Amino acid sequence: MRRSKKQHSSFKFTNLAILILIIAALMGIIISRTFAYFKQVKVNVNQTTLRKGPGVEYQKIKQLKHGSRLTVIRSKYHWYYVRTSQNNFGWVANWNLQPQGPKKVHHLSDATIVLDPGHGGSDSGALSSNGKMEKTYTLKLAKDVARRLRSRGTKVYLTRSSDHFVSLAARPALSNQVHADAFISFHFDSSPIENSASGVTTYYYHRQLSYRLASSINHRFNNISLENRGIEFGNFEVIRDNDFPAILLEMGYINTDRDFQQINNAHYRTTVAKDVVAGLSKYFDGN
Repeated sequence: MRRSKKQHSSFKFTNLAILILIIAALMGIIISRTFAYFKQVKVNVNQTTLRKGPGVEYQKIKQLKHGSRLTVIRSKYHWYYVRTSQNNFGWVANWNLQPQGPKKVHHLSDATIVLDPGHGGSDSGALSSNGKMEKTYTLKLAKDVARRLRSRGTKVYLTRSSDHFVSLAARPALSNQVHADAFISFHFDSSPIENSASGVTTYYYHRQLSYRLASSINHRFNNISLENRGIEFGNFEVIRDNDFPAILLEMGYINTDRDFQQINNAHYRTTVAKDVVAGLSKYFDGN
């Protein structure tokens, strides 16, 4: 029997509606199964804030309590875009979440450590008053620390082992790639005016992740000949973009003559290297 135009249109509409429902159901299954394969994390502070964007400047959506379980969908700038168990979506700071990955190492001999000699190659770093380059001394110091750690059985990676350029982004990327138990970036400071500042400073970015490492190592610097300026927050890319415990050491002002006399002295660098290893031993072994 020949259908009328009206019947034909109704039949097409019904089929289209059924097709849309089938596609929607399939998409729902795919999405639900996909979420199951995303990383699961848990809030490990008293509470943290779910926000509309990856930063503290974005509007709050809700507060998440300790123990809240979240599904990570993507990440940006150390923030995770997550789905809550109540099906809320938003951004949360990843340093407030339970760390993922292998079990924490409790012995220095079992640790994987990334040492980062600052600058290198075309990037000379800061200069002393007589033109000596920061990159030279960061490499000397990092190599000394690496040698001492390896003698204890520690697995050590250097972001550079010679005078060549390494981008800022590549340095924390190595740490993230090898799942470093600690990352230490070595530098020598510089002030706008020569001979106007002195001392050593230890920097961290992610307090919960890295402050204990900073404290363990900085405490050892009370035996060196330069003032210990303590521990400070530092917005440096090499520690900011690190997913693992990471600190940056400024071991004297290279453009202050008094400090440079120490920086240029092998005995001073040896003392610093021993202090760093002792601090790492305290951090991992508790002694």
